[in-house]
Amino acid sequence: MTSEPAPLQYLRREFAGRFGAGRAFSAPGRVNLIGEHTDYNDGFVLPMAIERRTYVVGAVRPGRLVNVRSTNTSSHFSFDLDHPGPRHRGSWIDYVEGTAQTMIERGFAVPGAELLVSSDIPIGSGLSSSAALEVSVAYALARLGGSTAPDRVALALSGQTAENEYVGARVGIMDQFIAAFAEPGAALLIDCRSLQRTLVPLELGSARVLICDTRVKHQIAASAYNQRRTQCELAATLLRAEFPQVRNLRDVTWAQFEWSADRLPELLRRRCRHVLRENERTLLATGALGRGDLNRVGELLSQSHESLRDDYEVSCAELDVAVDAARGEPGVYGARMTGGGFGGCTITLLEESAIERVRAAISASFQRQFAVRPEFFVSNASGGVQEHESPG
Repeated sequence: MTSEPAPLQYLRREFAGRFGAGRAFSAPGRVNLIGEHTDYNDGFVLPMAIERRTYVVGAVRPGRLVNVRSTNTSSHFSFDLDHPGPRHRGSWIDYVEGTAQTMIERGFAVPGAELLVSSDIPIGSGLSSSAALEVSVAYALARLGGSTAPDRVALALSGQTAENEYVGARVGIMDQFIAAFAEPGAALLIDCRSLQRTLVPLELGSARVLICDTRVKHQIAASAYNQRRTQCELAATLLRAEFPQVRNLRDVTWAQFEWSADRLPELLRRRCRHVLRENERTLLATGALGRGDLNRVGELLSQSHESLRDDYEVSCAELDVAVDAARGEPGVYGARMTGGGFGGCTITLLEESAIERVRAAISASFQRQFAVRPEFFVSNASGGVQEHESPG
């Protein structure tokens, strides 16, 4: 029998010491292979879950209070399911209470509970620790409330709504969806309009996905993310005046984009161009993965980064340095920033034999230019939210 991950073993012991027996759940972080800033435009994304996870151990308690504690922050919050607290408090409790309240609105039976939470996903790294928290808590509350097979689409949407309305981040559905539906050994192509999902096996042979955490997150990240979404919505509104079928940028054709040359402000044209091309790149990369054409996948990853840097303007010096250093090494197929931008992580598709060389090249570039040291890890594609059987 495979032993449980160390964070989960610790969490079980801590919970047992405080409350007795509990049930254990977890959901993964993610990297997005390609398809950045397309989800809130109803486009296509291709994320994979990583092997780092958020764990929740919980048990039902009498009444309607939910008590939740984090071993990462040593903090504790309580909230009343029947009397929602204020929104936008600027604390991680917004994610938890927002998810619980949104679940109730969707018809889930949410019980009073004791919850203990721990995560080995780096916070603020762009690896979607927030969605892992939302989906793991949602699944735990649904199962503790008696649901034997919770609707995972509804759980993912509950997490997204919590982040939109309780946290104030206007995120799309990608992060919560991959946390809910990931399968080991595969990425997930998501149509963010229909929510249709297609497993894309990652048969990489001797290639690997190297994740570089730059360990920086610039303060403008949250506001700039919302600003980009507003810009896309404005571009779609302007185009809709001439083309009524355009609901958002997902619907814009290249002919319509070319027509807009003198009608959209240059800034909005660049945002629109990124979204159109990124949707195309995502579908092309999915096909290339199916053919095992890693050279083509790498080209598309690198093109994606250039578009995010130049047209969408969500990269930063640290991300650019990490990508450029990686792409200069033999054995590298391609590299790009991943996540919302302005810091966080890059991914590099490379041969296993090149990993140490690429790590050294990125680290040397950082040492010359920045005061932080990047961190690295390689991850296989992991599974989505789950309940963990008791080891006893």
